[in-house]
Amino acid sequence: MTAVTSDVVTDQLDRALTERATLIQLCMYAMDRARSAGVVERLSEGLSGIGVSALRPDGTRFDPAHHEAGGITPTDDPALDGVIAETEVLGFADRDRVLRAPVVTVYQLRQQ
Repeated sequence: MTAVTSDVVTDQLDRALTERATLIQLCMYAMDRARSAGVVERLSEGLSGIGVSALRPDGTRFDPAHHEAGGITPTDDPALDGVIAETEVLGFADRDRVLRAPVVTVYQLRQQ
């Protein structure tokens, strides 16, 4: 009887985790397309409440292991070379697991 009960619980847990992942993907999709700041804020708060955070690394150094380069913007300031100018598409992390890397625009030193 215990093995059957354990299998049922495992199946229910697997189903709940699959449904959670599906709902997170749907919320990410909705945030990408939302035109209302209020809707984006509400979705962000809801995701945050379950451990999912939006990744907006503006102002940090570009790292191809954590970011996807979507474009560059020229700069004359050597200190900005390789720094993320803006986030084009939000990334998301579920606690410490990255679900989607952010797509970013990176400052690149203008060639003289």
